[in-house]
Amino acid sequence: MRITAIETIRQPDRPAYLWLQVHTDQGLIGLGEAQRGIEAVDAILHGPVAAALLGDDPLDVERHNQRLLGGYLGFNASSAETRAAGAVDLALWDLLGQALGQPVSRLLGGAVRDRIPTYNTCAGDGYNRQQDRRVVRPGGPVPADMDDQAWFMHAADELAGSLLDDGFGGMKIWPFDPWAIDTGGTYASAAAIRAGLEPFERVRRVHGAAMELLVELHSLWSVPAAQRICAALEPLDPLWVEDPVRRMDDAAAVAAVARATRIPLAGGETLASRPLFRDLLTRDALGTIIVDLGWCGGLSEARRIAVLADSWSRPVAPHDCSGPVCFAASVHLAMHAPNAAFQECVRAFLRGWYRDTVTDLPSVAGGFVHALPGPGLGTRLLPGFIDRPGAIVRRTTLETLK
Repeated sequence: MRITAIETIRQPDRPAYLWLQVHTDQGLIGLGEAQRGIEAVDAILHGPVAAALLGDDPLDVERHNQRLLGGYLGFNASSAETRAAGAVDLALWDLLGQALGQPVSRLLGGAVRDRIPTYNTCAGDGYNRQQDRRVVRPGGPVPADMDDQAWFMHAADELAGSLLDDGFGGMKIWPFDPWAIDTGGTYASAAAIRAGLEPFERVRRVHGAAMELLVELHSLWSVPAAQRICAALEPLDPLWVEDPVRRMDDAAAVAAVARATRIPLAGGETLASRPLFRDLLTRDALGTIIVDLGWCGGLSEARRIAVLADSWSRPVAPHDCSGPVCFAASVHLAMHAPNAAFQECVRAFLRGWYRDTVTDLPSVAGGFVHALPGPGLGTRLLPGFIDRPGAIVRRTTLETLK
């Protein structure tokens, strides 16, 4: 089998996302995905990546991943180069599974479970649509169309009730973000903390311990501000506080927050390469490792990070919000990795634009996620997706590369 074409698709209604199709001479097509900075990712895929892959055997997944992450492109941060390599890695695992007629979880060494607990990240269908971050502020009129992000800022207890009815036992929200935007994250005032606590308190008051609370700080805060927020959150007993400081690659800063609170910290979705995770683990900075398969360099690197975390007896929780292809691949990893604790999901995405993009999605029911059973990743782009109005499609072959 040989790679004959590298094809990318970008859609005007999701300008932060890119889809990759790796074509072969046997008619199999591997599917990958990338998020953010996709103009640069697109250029890299059709430049150095195409030059490296076209005409080669796609089934040597590890060789290609090592070359793209370490030697050929030479970038180890969560850069456009790394995200391009991640999209390729997903597509090659998909091709390997199709060629062998097996789901990716089986190719990783088999599943250790048939389902994994999930929690809902309380975003709306439009979250991450653009390159920038959406911020919803408290007060003012309640939006007519109550997506989960607006809902937690206005009536978090009602949202929690809706999630419990849907079978979710955990919810992740980020009510502190508006004050970080206002101050550059340098200072968490008493008033800001009071306002940020209010949604969590409403959930505890109405639902008690029935709902796990997960706190997202989005890498927006200084160390002193994050420490003060964590101290205020402790009586509410959240499961974790995620990405508390601006530079999550600064292991000393993350560890300083960890030492100051009894709440376990989680993080890592924006990081790439094992050494950064190793530094956080050796400093005892994180309780849970969160890995994004698109941002870290692919399923191959995410698997290595999971093994590394297991060496420190730390659980992993694959990230969602990165697109339906990454989500499908993440669930395969979560089925296989013994130390996987949770698989994040966004119910608004599962009900909305994910279904408008791919043919199949992992099932989410009763607070658990199940992997797709088909060969490879188990999903394809919807028929006609590539032909939608405004789609930007690029295709590079050996002939056009010359």
